[in-house]
Amino acid sequence: MYVESSVSKTNAMKFHDFMSNYSKNDETLLAYKGASIALKAKHTTGIKQKKEEFIKGITILESVIKSNPNNIEARLIRLSIQENTPKILKYKGNIEADKKQIVLLFNKQSVDLKEYIRDFVNQSKVFTEAEKQQLKK
Repeated sequence: MYVESSVSKTNAMKFHDFMSNYSKNDETLLAYKGASIALKAKHTTGIKQKKEEFIKGITILESVIKSNPNNIEARLIRLSIQENTPKILKYKGNIEADKKQIVLLFNKQSVDLKEYIRDFVNQSKVFTEAEKQQLKK
């Protein structure tokens, strides 16, 4: 759902609705919940409301990464948001660190997560060709 949520407002709202009731402590799912709130902000009316929703979502995501910096899926989520966030929001400061961790810990991930990471990396504009090649192994 996360991948599809950036395609349309309808998908973003479905993803947000799906994640909004999540209240357990799985860090990866909390990262997705934060992302769903940040994505919903894109479709919220009013600059103040957009900013508040975005900050609320990002705060959840940042909390997950702070408590578990080796959560590659959470870092991938943050990277995808930072790559696609307008410069005016000034939320682009972790791209290089996230790329480094993703490349460093890639081989320790499950087969499914590796495929998910490769799909993202191959369409990403922030990964170099050399970094993309490292993840094809």
